[in-house]
Amino acid sequence: MKKMSLKYPVFSLLLLLGFWACEDTKKGTSAESETTAITPKETVAAEPVVEEVEPKEPEETYPLITNENAVEFLTQYGKDNPETKVRISTQHGDIELELYTDTPLHRANFIYLVKQEYFDGTFFHRIVPNFIIQGGNSDNRNTPRKRNKLGKKYMIPAELDNGRIHKRGTVSGAKEYRENPDKNSAPFEFFIYLGPPEHTAHLNGSYTIFGQVTKGMDVVDLISELPHDDGDWPLQNVYISAEVID
Repeated sequence: MKKMSLKYPVFSLLLLLGFWACEDTKKGTSAESETTAITPKETVAAEPVVEEVEPKEPEETYPLITNENAVEFLTQYGKDNPETKVRISTQHGDIELELYTDTPLHRANFIYLVKQEYFDGTFFHRIVPNFIIQGGNSDNRNTPRKRNKLGKKYMIPAELDNGRIHKRGTVSGAKEYRENPDKNSAPFEFFIYLGPPEHTAHLNGSYTIFGQVTKGMDVVDLISELPHDDGDWPLQNVYISAEVID
């Protein structure tokens, strides 16, 4: 009887140890399940892999334009790029221009700036009702950066031998300063004339006319009547983009 009494506690102990072993196994399985459940969530939340794209090289590169090479460069560029039609787009509508072939340097320069996307993001920055609207400048930092990249210091020699006079819709090169004995044009700005012939005395023979508005003079009129400050700057920026259309 004494030997039999020893078996029961041993049996009970074995049962108890088996129960604990089962509990540990359940816990291990549960922990494994939780880890497996978290893994997909972490994968979804991970940063996407972005492939590096090599920047595209420009199709053509051009030298910086200076006063020394401007005539040579624009003459050759004009031969290689004979287009004469340009569309200027604004938030108020489109304006289409026909550029004159008998002002070859001004035409080539304008086409060059359009194709180099210089005008995109600039403004019609000066408006004088019944007189002119002037474009090609802005107070954005990108504008002087673009000028520096293309050739900030050059001027375009006057092309006045065609005898043209300013009339409604003519497009002319602006000047960096009025007292300009050579009558050279600033390369980056232009103006469209609206006013009557009697207001052209100081313009004719001093500013090169290199084009004409062929469509969108109603847009030019609308822009010229926008509210502006004492410096003729529109109170709301009139953004420009330009493209060659022929």
